[in-house]
Amino acid sequence: MDHTEAPVLEALARYHERGFLPFTPPGHKQGRGVDPEARKVLGDEVFRADVLAFGGLDDRLQSGKVLERAEELMADAVRAEHTFFSTCGSSLSVKAAMLAVAGPHETLLVGRDAHKSVISGLIISGVRPVWVEPRWDAARHIAHPPSADDFARAFADHPEAKGALVTSPTPYGACADLARIAEVCHRLRRPLIVDEAWGAHLPFCSALPSWAMDAGADVCVTSIHKMGGGLEQGSVFHLQGDLIDPALLKSRADLLGTTSPNVLLHAGMDAWRRHMALHGEELMGTALRRAHTVRTEIEAIDGLHVDGHDDYVGPGLAADIDPLPVVIDLTGLAVSGYRAADWLRERHGVNAHLADHRRISAQLTHADDASTTGALLAALRDLADRTDELRPAPEVAVPSPGELRMDQSHLPRDAYFGSVEDVPLDSAVGRVAAEMVTPYPPGIPAVLPGEVLKRPVLDYLRTGVAAGMNLPDPADPGLRTIRVLVEGTRAD
Repeated sequence: MDHTEAPVLEALARYHERGFLPFTPPGHKQGRGVDPEARKVLGDEVFRADVLAFGGLDDRLQSGKVLERAEELMADAVRAEHTFFSTCGSSLSVKAAMLAVAGPHETLLVGRDAHKSVISGLIISGVRPVWVEPRWDAARHIAHPPSADDFARAFADHPEAKGALVTSPTPYGACADLARIAEVCHRLRRPLIVDEAWGAHLPFCSALPSWAMDAGADVCVTSIHKMGGGLEQGSVFHLQGDLIDPALLKSRADLLGTTSPNVLLHAGMDAWRRHMALHGEELMGTALRRAHTVRTEIEAIDGLHVDGHDDYVGPGLAADIDPLPVVIDLTGLAVSGYRAADWLRERHGVNAHLADHRRISAQLTHADDASTTGALLAALRDLADRTDELRPAPEVAVPSPGELRMDQSHLPRDAYFGSVEDVPLDSAVGRVAAEMVTPYPPGIPAVLPGEVLKRPVLDYLRTGVAAGMNLPDPADPGLRTIRVLVEGTRAD
């Protein structure tokens, strides 16, 4: 296919050339009705490009096939059979994929290191999860994706499972052995869903870890806005093979998606595909070389350690690592990631991606250059010189892997929609959670609806909040109370 094309961008240019006069949404009429202060901040072009997708960018019957052509080009660029655009982020895309594989009260194998959007999908669908444990590095307090053997054992124990879902790469850059997991699934004629939200760049450079479609996955969900060049909320999901009907997958997405997709997001995804199809190997190769240099220079700063291949990859750990998320362990400085991230933002205007009790992460992409990485390195050197301002590191009671996991007594949907009450945190041990509690970012829930609460997890969250952990999910973000099922509620 001709990857110099950009159907959405070209249709938008034709729209302006024709001078179409809209008597349709959006009501600002290409910016004429926008607040003047908003125009100063956002610019005129944002509003000029914000046109109706059908009956604007394309005609009411979509006879121009603008979106269809853009999706076909994306599929071709990444070696998938079908691609669907989403303007509701990968949070929608992963739910659509789940609903295409399993329905209410059917079983799906799910890695327990899944993003909160996956848990939301379980709540919406009523699917019964069977949790597949991540590979825990107890020394570094970090989880890596489950292995193929872990999924094989889960299928042996639950032959009724309709398929499997794994997250790879993780927000920390750890990658699963997707080819072997796909083999396990396909021996049983079960589909594999890969939440590859952090892997938009992987198809475009041979030096990066293998991406899901090349590894044999059936459905892959990718956030173009995370590691790619699209706008926030731009997501695609790809499909191949004969285990999932494309029309069914599209139908499931239509259940959840908006009927008013944002053309700006479609244009961003279309442009990203063209840019990568034409120049991806060169751009990503340059990004990898820059990441190597940045990692080396950070490692040379006293007290800082950059997590790398030797830390993440090996028996009982991950299968591979994406080097672009630069994960920096601050243990040598005796400061917390929460305080370090806040200090970098306040003092240097540098926003770290992840922050936990002992790490921060600097996400590099093809868009970084010497000016951005130079500012990062200068800020980190200053941080290392001023750690007295950030000590002592608050104590966070991180559980052992065995203490971290809790029994699932109710389906997530049943607990979430059950009769609930808020109880003091200290009184919640043994009660059944009725809400998610998710340190964010990265957005992997520590507590799920339907889990029986244990003291070590509650202590972890309590001390985490005191240290600076962000918990956007619970009804009480300060976690003085937690929402639980009313006692005596019947299990599913």
